[in-house]
This record gives sequence, structure tokens and C-alpha cells, in this order.
Amino acid sequence: MKITPLADRVLLKMEVAEKKTASGLFIPDTATQEKTQVGHVIAIGDDKEKIKVNPGDKVIYDKYAGNQIKIDGIEHMIVDMKDIVAIIQE
Repeated sequence: MKITPLADRVLLKMEVAEKKTASGLFIPDTATQEKTQVGHVIAIGDDKEKIKVNPGDKVIYDKYAGNQIKIDGIEHMIVDMKDIVAIIQE
């Protein structure tokens, strides 16, 4: 399925929270159920003046922003550009 956001909206693939720490400790499901705030840009709307991210960017977005949807069984978010607060550069 292909989804194209409209206007200044951005489609993000949500980053899955780790279930285990680097030292090998398991994190219980109750601790990882809170909504993640990091995602990867999959598609952008057509308002090129307002959109400052590109497909492939890793971003941080506001905690209560957007609409969560499932695409082919994978969690995604559609957020407004104003709700993206940072681009993560690794």
C-alpha cells in the first residue's frame, strides 16, 4: 500500500523501542508501551516551502502529535511538519 501525505504532513515509520538494554537486561512491555517519539521519514506532502525534512531522515517529533496508522502491519505516524522538532544526524 502506498500513502502520500498532503500539504505539510509527513509520513513516518515509527522506531521500535528496544526490548533489551546494551548490557543484556530485558525491559518489560509496560515500560516500552509508551509511544515512541523517533521515526524515519517515509514520504512528505507537496508543500515544499514548509517541509524541511526528506525521505530517509531520522526525526524526533512531539509526543502527542499526529495520527498513528498501520501499513502492512507496521506502525506509522502522519504528523504535521510543525510537530517535528529535530532531525537526528548519525
